[in-house]
Amino acid sequence: MKRFTIILSVLLSGLLLPTLSLANTEATHHTLNLNLTHGWFGYAAVAVFVIAYLFVIFEEQLHLPKSKPVMVAAGLIWIIIAIAYHAHDLDGLHNSIQHNFLEYAELFFFLLVAMTYINAMMQRGVFEALRNWLVERGYSYRQLFWMTGVLAFFISPIADNLTTALILCAVVLAVGKNNDKFVALACINIVVAANAGGAFSPFGDITTLMVWQKGNVQFGQFFALFIPSVVNFLVPAAIMNFALPKGLPEKVTDIQNSSGSALKPGGLVMVGLFIATIVTAVCFHNFFNIPPAYGMMFGLSYLELFAYYLNRRSHHWTARPDQPPENQTNPYKFNIFNKIAQAEWDTLFFFYGVMMSVGGLGFIGYLSMASETIYVGLGATTANILVGFASAIVDNIPVMFAVLTMQPDMNLYQWLLVTLTAGVGGSMLSIGSAAGVALMGQARGKYTFFSHLRWTPVIILGYFASIGVHYLING
Repeated sequence: MKRFTIILSVLLSGLLLPTLSLANTEATHHTLNLNLTHGWFGYAAVAVFVIAYLFVIFEEQLHLPKSKPVMVAAGLIWIIIAIAYHAHDLDGLHNSIQHNFLEYAELFFFLLVAMTYINAMMQRGVFEALRNWLVERGYSYRQLFWMTGVLAFFISPIADNLTTALILCAVVLAVGKNNDKFVALACINIVVAANAGGAFSPFGDITTLMVWQKGNVQFGQFFALFIPSVVNFLVPAAIMNFALPKGLPEKVTDIQNSSGSALKPGGLVMVGLFIATIVTAVCFHNFFNIPPAYGMMFGLSYLELFAYYLNRRSHHWTARPDQPPENQTNPYKFNIFNKIAQAEWDTLFFFYGVMMSVGGLGFIGYLSMASETIYVGLGATTANILVGFASAIVDNIPVMFAVLTMQPDMNLYQWLLVTLTAGVGGSMLSIGSAAGVALMGQARGKYTFFSHLRWTPVIILGYFASIGVHYLING
């Protein structure tokens, strides 16, 4: 075994020596930095990430959850780096891995609390009550188009854009299910609105959350993007408005629950507790410089205590005597740990794989090269505009995390610009955001990649209009 280790080290040294870039040629043990960007180890790490992301892109066709390939990639990339450093008897991996993992851990617990609250509110019928209320109003196609778009814009800054889009798409399908043209236009509008609404709030999108937690933009500074985000939503919506069918949709008669019965006890209280949790996270971060994740975890205790209250109430609930007990459910019964278990674990572990993989590529030196080429070579404005186009093809999370890892020297205006472009750039294609991908499945056959692509030029017009407004207001 010892002989094998010696032979392996010699072979690895032979591969690495032509590509070594030493920070100090006279440095001693534990002080050397390897530049593996032009060697076999660097090429292998990039190949692993590219192959893994191809699996992510074809997730729907392969039926392989997106977290699995990127988690494998994260492990392989750091193993490749570890072998390279071990061959030269160098340290430095532990602190780097720990730094990347800590960044992920803060994001993980923040999102876990948010997902738990969303699941709890869904179980309490909050979103179903909203859907039923909209359906029962009897709006026209044009009214429903604007109503769902505006709601998507203002709900997504608090709830995630995926949940927002799914709820409002359910409304569209319930009311306009017999008009494919309306469903397609309304779904495009919801995707654009949800992505635009998430861009001006630290809680509206994973990318804005990462920028806030990194400290590049403070909480209140995000709201400078409100008007640019409104423009991003209104420009394509105003143009699509002329293509909407006229008249009223057919009366919906298949709603199982009215808005009154859909909302279970404690639903509105949970909405208030969620808002209080967000306020707590903001205050922890702004006044005490405590990471927002700690405030969110403290806010989870609000929900846990309220869950205890609901369960105590459930012990005193009795079934109605005029109905069979087996047909009745206890409206107060609530298990907080079931809501935690129902979090989107595939998404959470996908973030782990992406952040650790990109962190590994950054440790190798590729992100420094990219930053030098893009941000120095093209300039910050051009580079940040291109980030939006990249997020329409590749998920905006690895794109934004790569930018944050590069940490280019930019002022507040440029950090707000890249936050805007990464958030709304995914609206250009139906596959550019989680909201678009989800609605293609929910409104299968009515909202498709090509029905969205038909309106991509209009969405791009809104994209550049929002950038122009951002320049006029914040430049």
